[in-house]
Amino acid sequence: MEPDIEKISAEAAKLGCIIEENALLKNYTTFRIGGKCSLLIKPVSEESFSVLIPLAEKLDVPYYIFGKGSNLIVDSDGINGIVFVIGKDFSGISFRNDETMICLSGTPLSQICLSALENSLTGMEFAYGIPGTLGGAVFMNAGAYGGEMKDIIHSVKAMDIKGNYKEYFPDELDFAYRRSRFTNSGEIIISAEIRLEKGSRSEIKEKMDKLMEQRRSRQPLEFPSAGSTFKRPAGSYASLLIEQCGLKGTHVGDAEVSTKHSGFIINKGNADFSQLMELIGIVKDTVKNKTGYVLECEPQIISDKITTERNDGR
Repeated sequence: MEPDIEKISAEAAKLGCIIEENALLKNYTTFRIGGKCSLLIKPVSEESFSVLIPLAEKLDVPYYIFGKGSNLIVDSDGINGIVFVIGKDFSGISFRNDETMICLSGTPLSQICLSALENSLTGMEFAYGIPGTLGGAVFMNAGAYGGEMKDIIHSVKAMDIKGNYKEYFPDELDFAYRRSRFTNSGEIIISAEIRLEKGSRSEIKEKMDKLMEQRRSRQPLEFPSAGSTFKRPAGSYASLLIEQCGLKGTHVGDAEVSTKHSGFIINKGNADFSQLMELIGIVKDTVKNKTGYVLECEPQIISDKITTERNDGR
């Protein structure tokens, strides 16, 4: 490792963080695509962030923030720098009152949904089955089946690159379709307050089960993917446009436009970054040429060959 990365690794060890050198990032993305990074760190406390992020900034070491890697496309050739994985080692749920949950950013959405169910709280059902963490969901204002994170978030605690903390409330979060203030701010999401409403436990479970069954029946969950590959363009739907263009089943190597749901590009086995990006290009060019619509990728693309945001989300 480079000397500066070794310094960060040493500090991370002092803080009790879990460290992995030359980590294979395909093991940390739902697409199962991605090469190695110099150092992977799993923070275990707020202090981990307040020490390590400013240190990386001071030493000018590039870094990325991962959650479950469910909204990422990572270069098979690997990336330079450090990857911070905010997951089960920085997760947890507590209650401020009967209707307010405080969740650390590494907490899986599925766990939050089940906790809401256990406490007969409604409003979170839409997120059941979204394969991400709270931090990633807030970062991109995740949503499904008519619900979005903006509907239930009361406040978010975040840290800037200098280690300063701030609490943001709904009118400061700039939530929009698949984005938030954090999309470009460089801040690290630490935790969030979720406000729900009391409801019928049986009705909540029924709705969760129904939505999960819809996911299983309509989406290619049996294959690695990053969920919906393209954002919904104004005036139409990406999956509809892709299907109208006859692109279902189109593939480059093991990267394929799903025959089950054309909005998903899937990894049928050993797809790599170049195959995936080539297929994305084919889909975008074909849809633009045939319909005039310009599709935009929903997952964040992380590659040293492509200019991206430094803190790319989850």
